[in-house]
Amino acid sequence: MPTSQSETCRYSSEALENLSTAVLLFGTDARLLFMNPAAEMMLQVSARAIKGTPAAYLLRDPKGAIMRIMKQSLSSGDSVNQRALSLKRADESVITVDCTVKPMFSDDKEPVLLLEMDCIDRRLRISREQNLIQQQEAVQDLFRRLAHEIKNPLGGLRGAAQLLNAELPAPDLAEYTDIIIAEADRLKNLVDSMLGPRQLPRRESLNVHQVLERVRVLILAERKGGRLRIERDYDPSIPELTGDRDQLLQALLNVARNASRAVDGDGVIELRTRILRQFTIGGELHRLVTCIQIIDNGPGIDESIREKLFYPMVTASEDGMGLGLTIAQSLINQHGGLIECDSVPGHTIFSIYLPLDDTTT
Repeated sequence: MPTSQSETCRYSSEALENLSTAVLLFGTDARLLFMNPAAEMMLQVSARAIKGTPAAYLLRDPKGAIMRIMKQSLSSGDSVNQRALSLKRADESVITVDCTVKPMFSDDKEPVLLLEMDCIDRRLRISREQNLIQQQEAVQDLFRRLAHEIKNPLGGLRGAAQLLNAELPAPDLAEYTDIIIAEADRLKNLVDSMLGPRQLPRRESLNVHQVLERVRVLILAERKGGRLRIERDYDPSIPELTGDRDQLLQALLNVARNASRAVDGDGVIELRTRILRQFTIGGELHRLVTCIQIIDNGPGIDESIREKLFYPMVTASEDGMGLGLTIAQSLINQHGGLIECDSVPGHTIFSIYLPLDDTTT
């Protein structure tokens, strides 16, 4: 049965309204003519309120790439693509999108520009998480191999020093063998620390806020006399999770100590908890996930070490050994979770994700 022109228009409109891809139409003056619900959700604006707004104001791109490709598309008459473009939304949050601009021509009307945007933050985060987990596994495997090669000769060295100590002709010479023994023990302990936790979690039902409160008390006690302020923003609806209380305390304490060093005892640390639904950790989808965030207003983490932050012996502080975050990541990994870090000057967030249920995929 033939479809009338009005029905075709209606179906086209409904299809546009139900697309998951954000679609926006702009006139040749670069002012907004239309956006579908997916675009409203992506940009967190109302189409009715924002209609007629210039593209440069609506699509806040620090590098001006969108305006550039819109002009390029209009002048060439061809479709132009831009990948991994950062946009700032109305609430100042930043999203990453792939976008395509295409001119649409009509015989009796001015052309309009069709802009399609696909948010790729979730795909980027999943890829980043998988890389982080793989790197962590590779580093741990490397250190296990190195530990075996280092600890064997260290044991022989220590044993030889003890035998030599018993045969020394003068008691004052024991000072030197004592140094050898002490240094061998120090290196062994350092290697063990780099290997991270070797005990499996002793799981029990626990309240994550009780663990965080213990972390808060310990950090304030360590920074006694300073002007450190710790604020709390807890979600009381978060159910109890199953985990090892001591291991989770150690992991969160290591991250919080990192934040405390960053503000040098004279800043603000925020402890925040949220519940996330249908959230992916390392490629596995979970129905419910606890998100614990430790936020500080310190100087931020230098970009040169940000990607290597969870590697052993990598540290942003002068007084740290670079093992605290490595151990924290290992402990959270043993609970099926992950730690991520986002940092700009004045605002560093460590996000700890812990699943509350079995994976659904």
